[in-house]
Formats: sequence, structure tokens, C-alpha cells
Amino acid sequence: MQKVKKNNAYIDGANLHKGIGQLNWDFDYGKFRVWLREKYGVGQAYLFLGFISKYKALYTRLQEQGYTLVFKDITYDGKGKVKGNCDADIVVKVMKDAYEENFEQAILVSSDGDYASLVSFLLEKKKIQSVLSPALPQKCSILLKRTGVKISYLNDQKTILSGKPSDKKKKPPVRTKSHKGLSRGDGFSVQ
Repeated sequence: MQKVKKNNAYIDGANLHKGIGQLNWDFDYGKFRVWLREKYGVGQAYLFLGFISKYKALYTRLQEQGYTLVFKDITYDGKGKVKGNCDADIVVKVMKDAYEENFEQAILVSSDGDYASLVSFLLEKKKIQSVLSPALPQKCSILLKRTGVKISYLNDQKTILSGKPSDKKKKPPVRTKSHKGLSRGDGFSVQ
């Protein structure tokens, strides 16, 4: 177990939710928060989401599990679909925190190539520990891979991060309920 350092995790909530959803297993946000602390020394875990009032109970649960929620205002496209892209908000927060020396190392949770420039900057400054991809290796952006950053795939941690017991003899874990319908277009973001 790694001692908690002044490492920060920056989590693209929509990208995490969408990526894990495609893996077809029950992701446990509580276990993920503990794993971030123990494996990567994460003190602050910023989870960026679009705010949708009907998910207030989910937001409360995430905060109780140790996430700092960063909400993005949402808009709707012409078809009534929710839009709440948090990429720019994450980049600004990471850059601000790096400039103000608010962390030793960053851990970015996303598979999105839009973060490649940010990752390159953090590599140059020796301020990034890893990218945690919620997507499978073939679905993770080639732009992120080209930076040379260490990329770990959450699917490789299924036994640790799953909300379902792998052995029926074990006591079932306490888990976060799955919230179907939350996707990138739903603006799953929290501040």
C-alpha cells in the first residue's frame, strides 16, 4: 500500500462511465476511490460531471466516498440530449493546480485524446504518474498512447474494482448502485 501523498486524480466522469459501461461489468466507485488512495497515493480525487438534478442522491454518495465533485453546467442539443463536456474544465483545473504546485503527481482518468497536450505538458514537467483508461487498449486514444505516458487499463483491475463478488463464499461488498442512462451525452459531471 502506497502512503497518501499530495497526488491528485482528475476524473472525466462521463468518459469513465461510458468506458466502464462498454466493458459490461459493475464498477464500484467506492472501491475505486480506495484503490486510487492505496495504489497511487491520491489525496484529492476530482470527479468532473454535468449537473443533473435528478442525480442528487448519486452525487451525495460520491462525495461520501471521498470524491470532490466538480460540476459542469449542461446544455441540450436540438434533440433534447444532454451535453456537458468537461474536457476544458479538467485541463484548466490541472494546469492551475500544476502552476500553484497543489500536487506532486497527477493521475488522469480518461481515454480521450483531447487530453494529449495536457499529458505532454505534465510529462515535460514530470508531474504525471499515470493515465487510467476506462476503455480497452484498442479503444484508448492513439493520441494519448503517442505521448509515451504510462497507461493502465481499469479493465485489468476488474476483480478489485467490481461491485460483484468474484467468489460466492465471500461476503458481498457494499457497492454503489449502477445508474443506467448516464453517458457522455448525459453530462455526468460533478463539482
